[in-house]
Amino acid sequence: MICMKKINYLIIGGGIAGTTAAETIRRHDPVGSMAIVSDEPYRLYSRIMLSKPNFFLEKIPFDQIWLKKESWYAENNIQVILGKSAVKLNPQAKIVTLNTGEELEYEKLLLAVGGCARRWDLPGAERRGIFYLRTLDDAKAIMTAVNPVRTDTSRLAEGGIESPPLISALTVDPLRHSFSEASRSKRRSNGVKTARHAVAIGGGFVSFEMCDMLRLAGIDVTLLLRESYFWEPVLDETSGRMIEAALEKGGVKIMRNTEVGKIIGQDRVEAVEINGGKKIACDMLIVGIGVFCPLAWLEVAGVKVGRGILANEYLEINFPYIWVAGDAAEFKDLILGEQIQLGNWVNAQMQGRIAGMNMSGSLDPLRPQSEASKLRTRKEPFRMVSFYTTIGFGITIAFVGDVRPMEGRTIILRGSADAGSYVRVIVKGGEIIGATLINRTQELGPISKLIEKDFKIAGREKELADTSFDLKKLIENLKS
Repeated sequence: MICMKKINYLIIGGGIAGTTAAETIRRHDPVGSMAIVSDEPYRLYSRIMLSKPNFFLEKIPFDQIWLKKESWYAENNIQVILGKSAVKLNPQAKIVTLNTGEELEYEKLLLAVGGCARRWDLPGAERRGIFYLRTLDDAKAIMTAVNPVRTDTSRLAEGGIESPPLISALTVDPLRHSFSEASRSKRRSNGVKTARHAVAIGGGFVSFEMCDMLRLAGIDVTLLLRESYFWEPVLDETSGRMIEAALEKGGVKIMRNTEVGKIIGQDRVEAVEINGGKKIACDMLIVGIGVFCPLAWLEVAGVKVGRGILANEYLEINFPYIWVAGDAAEFKDLILGEQIQLGNWVNAQMQGRIAGMNMSGSLDPLRPQSEASKLRTRKEPFRMVSFYTTIGFGITIAFVGDVRPMEGRTIILRGSADAGSYVRVIVKGGEIIGATLINRTQELGPISKLIEKDFKIAGREKELADTSFDLKKLIENLKS
């Protein structure tokens, strides 16, 4: 095993939470040693672009996926360890062990480990033609299946950081290809298979966006829902049916109350068999059944976990000098007054910033530090109203705050399906805690502000339900 020199700031996870934390730390402490460990072979890229049509259909340059230049890490004196994962933590000795056996000793540790796409445990789920969407490699695989091309070995190392042994093991970049009909015809004439029918599993943001991209690429899509309507029970039936109407208008066939019992095919998927024995032919199977955080290696070390890594409002876990940020953080939400876990890009980015501030603000007094860092002794709590939006099939969908379907919550309806816009304002203890919005994203900002300010709804229920009432007036009243 290799034991490296002690690292002042060790960050496990090279995504937006980890990289934002590194950037924040370096702003406050220009001299401390820092290392980022990423299980992916790429520098920071935009994960949200993976499911956006403009990227999928190459309407924007591929290079826009990268959010940091290769030179940025060296310029900021940040060591990057790509293609390796943390498998063991000794919080008493302050050592993290990688899957290669290397041991990294740290002063401060950030767990920005993110989440993984939940895999199917159905027999045959290892066959070719079954896809998930979480990483850049996942996106490459889907795009290659939609429109395969010969790879370009000259682009082998794109996205990596100066690491020849690692790069030599990478597959080439299949993303730079054309979606023109001429190129499609040429490939078909050469006998190269192009997917024509996809089955998508699950109702959620990823499933919705994948259906949109596949239809834009000319792929027939059948969407299988285990529930009776889209996004049940997070949404009510009215919301779910509005989304379904948009999907069906866009050419997606929806089958409800349906589960896959068998995957048919030899080395690759050819069809699925659903309840009742009916078979649906397909050459692509897109699985979107949720995300989970693999935390067993941390739990063994004594880290307290629930669905995610448990943390306080400062993103500190139950061991000193260890913080968590991003999708894996199950933190104390000061606005909602409870432990909550949020999986979205903006939340991860802002948590990375707060974690970085707190890590650089409580430095070892025996180690030299910048004047700016010496002044940073007050801890910063994470306080933010989270949100996520998407658009596709001519409809916009947005979630803000806490939208979990739980007991003790009431719903104020704003709009209707007939009117083409529909909002569910979620109330707990007389305060707005969240909302779901369809075709009414202009109200996302005002509702976020009302959640942040712990707005009391008593006596304002009719105004909240009246679409002609401007919600900004409620915010103005808070200021007066």
